Amino acid sequence: MSVKATPRRSWRNDLVLALLATLAPLFVNACAGFPMLADAGGDNDNLLRLVEVRDLLAGQGWFDLHQYRMGLEGGFIMHWSRLVDAPIAAIVLAVSKLTGDAPLAENVARVAWPALLFGMTMVFMIRAARRFAGKDAVLPTVVIGAAALYFLGIFSPGALDHHNVQLMLTVASLSLLLEAPVNKPAALLSGLAAALTLAVGMETVPYVATIGICVAMLFAFHGDAERPIARDFGLGFAGVSALVFVTTIPQSAWGQAQCDAFSAVQFIAAGLAGTGLAMIASSRAASHTRGRRLLSLVLLGGALGAVLLALFPQCLAAPYAVLDPRLKTLLLDHIDEAQSLFQLAANDPAKVLTRYATPLVAIVLMASRLGRGWRRQDSLVAVLLVVAFLVSVWQVRGSTFSITFAVIPLSAWIAKWRQHAEASPSRGSMLRMAAAWLISVNAAWSGAAEAASAVFESGQTVSEARGIDPSCHSRAAFEALGRMPGTTVLAVSNLGAPILVYSGHRVFAGPYHRNVAGDRLALDAFLGSNAQAAAIVRDHRVGLVAMCRGNPESRFLAFTAPEGFLAGLMRGNVPDWLEPVPETRGAPIELYRVRTDG
Repeated sequence: MSVKATPRRSWRNDLVLALLATLAPLFVNACAGFPMLADAGGDNDNLLRLVEVRDLLAGQGWFDLHQYRMGLEGGFIMHWSRLVDAPIAAIVLAVSKLTGDAPLAENVARVAWPALLFGMTMVFMIRAARRFAGKDAVLPTVVIGAAALYFLGIFSPGALDHHNVQLMLTVASLSLLLEAPVNKPAALLSGLAAALTLAVGMETVPYVATIGICVAMLFAFHGDAERPIARDFGLGFAGVSALVFVTTIPQSAWGQAQCDAFSAVQFIAAGLAGTGLAMIASSRAASHTRGRRLLSLVLLGGALGAVLLALFPQCLAAPYAVLDPRLKTLLLDHIDEAQSLFQLAANDPAKVLTRYATPLVAIVLMASRLGRGWRRQDSLVAVLLVVAFLVSVWQVRGSTFSITFAVIPLSAWIAKWRQHAEASPSRGSMLRMAAAWLISVNAAWSGAAEAASAVFESGQTVSEARGIDPSCHSRAAFEALGRMPGTTVLAVSNLGAPILVYSGHRVFAGPYHRNVAGDRLALDAFLGSNAQAAAIVRDHRVGLVAMCRGNPESRFLAFTAPEGFLAGLMRGNVPDWLEPVPETRGAPIELYRVRTDG
């Protein structure tokens, strides 16, 4: 067998293992009947992405990102990327052409798209572990990696949100960088993946910046060994950023700066950083010695900072610095993924273990390697893991990345104890290996946390203790609403996307930071008096009011304004300008028709 066949065989083996890891959770969901397709569990993002795909297939323009059925009349512009809409729409279109069944096509896309991303993430995770710790780390990665991705839930059937795309691309960028010394195209592809994950959403800025800084610092300290990697990464990053800019941004908006979505800001930053890194790596005069490399990179960083400060100072502020304080207090602060570690510890302490335990163990493992032959692979994995953990301390959504990155050192740890157990089998070595497996699996921490919660919640189920009514989110709960003629529905923000996807109505509120006017109007109606709510309903031609008593947002708003319109409605005080829709009395979603004779 030739030497060149070995890498091909390892790739083939890794693809097979990733396929098996993907089919296992898919089989579990299939046996359960794919429940997420009928009940999105209150995830507005997955449902609104489906609405965007439907709008695109119905003829809405590629560059037109308005969500016309949410907000005030005329809607508002979403900050999401068409790069995610396009492949989902392609699946729906292809299957609907083959079967003639549009609902079936949507369901196929809702299963196939997250499964495909799951498999791709597993491939890159396995490749990263192989480069980090050798072939003995592959099996642990397959097991605990698949368990971690399944635990995260962002690859479940129906998960059309962009976070799974971002995670896959970020893991791909890391994995390709680990392979770059032995695989020439890998650095270019790593830059491509980093640019794409940035284009999909700004949540990954910390990880993309970290990857770029790692590439630059490895080049600064290791010179010629890292020169082609830095050059190719920079070219891939800058080139794809330019391609994304011209294909997803209309010419009329090329000069507009959007801090929360890919625009001129991100294009200029990526173009300057990527091109500058490639030029420095290609120039002997600028990179002949370590001192020159460091000086050149410092000057590049200074130029990048000066450009951003001079042209886009608003984008250097906190992400939600300009958000209406009332929306931040009443809506944003209650979005689970936007909570900090400290808020999570106060509101849901059990989840702290499930979200932070394995990354913290992995960080300890990486720290234990310091001073013991620290390698290039260690630098890339450790820095990215620590940054992701710090992001998760600020916002829990960062734990999606830290849990995934943690799989690599945890797999290496398990592999080490497996080798010890095989070399000198004993009860002690077997117990240590079993402990390593157990500690590395998120489900173990999740089970322990749920058990602890059950003790403190005095026999209540977790969902009961947190005031969540699952029936508020199911497709069946919106059937009556879907049969009614199209109108504007007044509802709380986390019922917004379900109403759009399960009916032809429009709504004011949705949990999106750009929908300021619509969210404010809904809050004014629900927190104000009956008279104030009636005036808003009349002025904005509202036809229906929808309410779910078990909805946590409804309960919170009723608690915030106990004399307000929503609180009164939840107590059964129906004002004379509303009439209950009889068929929804006692149903999860209660509907009230605005009286035309009022």
